[in-house]
Amino acid sequence: MRVRRQTDLLSGLMFIVVGLGFSLIARGYSMGTAAKMGPGYFPFWLGIVLALLGAVVAIGATSAKAEEDRMARWDFKTMLWVLGSVVVFGLVLKPLGMVLSVLVLVILSSMASHEFSWKGAVLNAIVLVIISTVAFVYGINLQMPVWPAFLTN
Repeated sequence: MRVRRQTDLLSGLMFIVVGLGFSLIARGYSMGTAAKMGPGYFPFWLGIVLALLGAVVAIGATSAKAEEDRMARWDFKTMLWVLGSVVVFGLVLKPLGMVLSVLVLVILSSMASHEFSWKGAVLNAIVLVIISTVAFVYGINLQMPVWPAFLTN
């Protein structure tokens, strides 16, 4: 068995590990049945499906028809921009509210792109603020501050 697509093999293995991890953690919750699902039912089966999908992708990496490729070198600067923006989002969500936090998240994570432009980042941020506000605040009534506390008092 020869691995022809290294990217597919590694992404498949990642899906398997994440899926099995979610399923193992979900076993700690009440499962219920298909008719009356408990809090662990959906994440457990979603993890199993993700692991199976990962197995299909990983096995496909050995196909004789697959085009050969190699994993590119890790770009740690890009990874730090993206992960750092998510951490900053989590830290500023409560004091700044969702609107400003999403703006910060999108602009910081856009800095990871090699084709970064302020116009594109700001446009993406505005669109994502509108979508997330409509979906999370008005759609499912998620209880989170929309605006900074100093603006709402």
